[in-house]
Amino acid sequence: MSSEQPPQHRPEPGQAPATPPSAARRLRVLILFGGRSGEHAISAATAAGVLRAIDRTRYDVVPVGITPQGEWVLAADDPERWQIADGRLPQVEPTGEEVVLPLATDRRDVRVLAPGEVPRELGEVDVVFPLLHGPYGEDGTVQGLLELADVRYVGAGVLASAVGMDKHYMKLVLAGEGLPVGPYTVVRPGEYDRDPEAVTRRVAELGLPVFVKPARAGSSLGISKVDDLADLPAAVAEARRHDPKVVVEAGIVGREIECAVLGGRDGARPRASLPGEIVVTGEDHAFYDFEAKYLDEAGVELSCPADLPAHVVAAVQDVAVRTFEAVGAEGLSRVDVFVTPDEQVVVNEINTMPGFTPFSMYPRMWERSGLSYPELIDELVALALERPTGLR
Repeated sequence: MSSEQPPQHRPEPGQAPATPPSAARRLRVLILFGGRSGEHAISAATAAGVLRAIDRTRYDVVPVGITPQGEWVLAADDPERWQIADGRLPQVEPTGEEVVLPLATDRRDVRVLAPGEVPRELGEVDVVFPLLHGPYGEDGTVQGLLELADVRYVGAGVLASAVGMDKHYMKLVLAGEGLPVGPYTVVRPGEYDRDPEAVTRRVAELGLPVFVKPARAGSSLGISKVDDLADLPAAVAEARRHDPKVVVEAGIVGREIECAVLGGRDGARPRASLPGEIVVTGEDHAFYDFEAKYLDEAGVELSCPADLPAHVVAAVQDVAVRTFEAVGAEGLSRVDVFVTPDEQVVVNEINTMPGFTPFSMYPRMWERSGLSYPELIDELVALALERPTGLR
């Protein structure tokens, strides 16, 4: 792993650093994807987009996949292999070889281990791009590993990743910073089994409909819309298939608006894109669920920029940047909000590693804001190189 200081020259947004850590080679970027969470396939699809768009004249690319069992393996450098197509969900499979990240700061080469063979050196890696969604990747665990390895990486650090992943603590932090969040209640592990009547009373106080969600999952996995309290037990059970802790949120009347945020350069404040809007049009989807996001694009309209008055756009962008700063995010995040009929902006959540395929809302919002997909990748790599590991 490269532990050299970042270059002194700071490129403009969308440009990679002019001077790589070693003048004899290009920057080497390890693209990390897959993982142990239920969002394994979404992570692979995200990696497919980056593998297809990253500038090979600027970067040497090392694709590393994490199997559902947690094994790190060299992965095919083939975007077609990892995209979602015809309903097929890609998966990283074991190869018999394991990629090992050295954790000592004086050992910089990533190695490949195979039973009965001499370890094979892959060389130094300058930046890791952890395209991981959900637990064991987006929640601070892998970020902590990269901090121990003293390697720069794209995206939020340990605390921001953990807070952004846990909808319960995310709401506490945002409310503590004075940001508007909707009414909700938390069903802690085992609580519903001990006293379902008490939980049901708390949920009833929120009013119907409510949305029942795993506290620490993404990609709309395990989410149910409940219009009748008789359906609450099944909704809680579905959420608990993904997480023992459950968050129940009051339904908010309003438009679902998203805003992409990009970290600032040289100490500047983060930057917000033009907002986008999601409209679910298919009759089979009561809300923007997993199938609507990834398997039934015909039932969803993604509008960017969103048709909002200029003063509402400015309000959404301000809330998005403040949300990014409140959790201490770095690099990139997507902030999802509701805009109510009286033009109030209410934060739904922050996603510290949003979907990143060319068709995902995060890069689409930046494209509409003047930053192309390849330029966005360059900018994220540059931000990672600018930021040291450790306390900052």
